[in-house]
Amino acid sequence: MAKKKERFPVRKFFYWLRYRIGEYCLRGFVSILPWIPRRLVQLFTLAAARLTFALLWKYRKRMEENLSMAMGAEFIMREKGQAVVWRAWRNFAQGVYETTCTMHSPKEKICAAVAFEGEEHLQQALARGKGVIALSAHLGNFTMIGARLAAAGYPFSVVVKQPKDQRFARLIDRYRAMLDIKTISAKPRREAARQILKGLRRNEVILLIADEFKSGGVEVEFLGRTASAPRGPVTLALRTGAAVLPTFVTRDHEDRLTLHIGAEIELIKTGDLQAELAANASLFTSHLEAMVRRYPDQWNWL
Repeated sequence: MAKKKERFPVRKFFYWLRYRIGEYCLRGFVSILPWIPRRLVQLFTLAAARLTFALLWKYRKRMEENLSMAMGAEFIMREKGQAVVWRAWRNFAQGVYETTCTMHSPKEKICAAVAFEGEEHLQQALARGKGVIALSAHLGNFTMIGARLAAAGYPFSVVVKQPKDQRFARLIDRYRAMLDIKTISAKPRREAARQILKGLRRNEVILLIADEFKSGGVEVEFLGRTASAPRGPVTLALRTGAAVLPTFVTRDHEDRLTLHIGAEIELIKTGDLQAELAANASLFTSHLEAMVRRYPDQWNWL
């Protein structure tokens, strides 16, 4: 027991050190980005992606295994696993670069950098005055959803699972605030629900990333397997009457980004709350699954 107690401060130190390294690297990157030629930064981003792809082989292997299990024979016929996983890995690295660039870009440039499809669905939903739940996943450049909508003048908040290191969390929150994005911490849950309800009453757009399947949710079928989907999006939609719109930012083969907002998802109402939770959780998950199958090389397979 004594040895365990002695090791704990060491682990705690390295945990703290990891966040401090990440913090100062991020601060430095954000600060010097405007002074570096765009092409040079793009080459550096690609090199960093290739280096981490080679070094972090355990994560790469896990992604390949998850992809193979989820897509099965359908996937094998279309792509080779490592190629898709590499593109998903590169997509994430490219997304970090693109999102960081927005902190130094005027709103007009952000709007020009991300095309917008389905804006009429958003405008129709906001006209009802009950707010909008933007349903999304860790797909494409999901961090650009808020930047694009806020740049276009839409009041926007995102619900996030904050890093355990509060100092690092405050830094990320401050960067979001620079883009007029409000942050709602997912925990504590009661406070998160209160903030979300306030935002919807103000007729804001609230982004929920709903592809984290953990115990305690509603059992659904996702990519051919049983998973536990979060209750939050369905509960909020049923309780508030807010429109639920599938919302994603995807990239094409030339790295051009497009924000897609789909038509409102019509909720299933039966009069039985538990049945409604199950049916609508399955419905929401089917929209997420459709996008993952359409863009398998843009989803986070971890």
